Amino acid sequence: MPTQDQISKELLAAMKAKDAVRTSTLRMLIAALRNKEIEKKKTLSEPEVADVIQAEAKRRKETITEYQKASRADLAAKEEAELKVLQVYLPKGLSDQELKALVQEAVKSSGAKSPQDVGKVMSVLMPQIKGRADGKQAQKLVLEALS
Repeated sequence: MPTQDQISKELLAAMKAKDAVRTSTLRMLIAALRNKEIEKKKTLSEPEVADVIQAEAKRRKETITEYQKASRADLAAKEEAELKVLQVYLPKGLSDQELKALVQEAVKSSGAKSPQDVGKVMSVLMPQIKGRADGKQAQKLVLEALS
């Protein structure tokens, strides 16, 4: 079943169950998906839907960090609850070991020798890890591998 259809069905179930957090999060997600469809002027493919979901999850993670810095635990908790709802629709992430193996493989295949070659390695690595690992974490591992 396409992800968008699944989200719509789960929204109805959340509304019937009177689950306020899940309902509002799924409504925001559906709105984000529709806005992206309007922007692209076509229906979204599954990878594009995954990109929108990842962007929403990333936005929640950044907001949680900001709320924690501002000592607003109540708002951070709300964002964490929304993030948990979104994580159901995200692809399974890579473990640290899998990511390190992909970094080593990308370093070898790109022929990088020094920390100045990070861009070369990242251009090889990012298509492999897109949506399954954090780019900042990958860049950190690449720098460690090259130093």
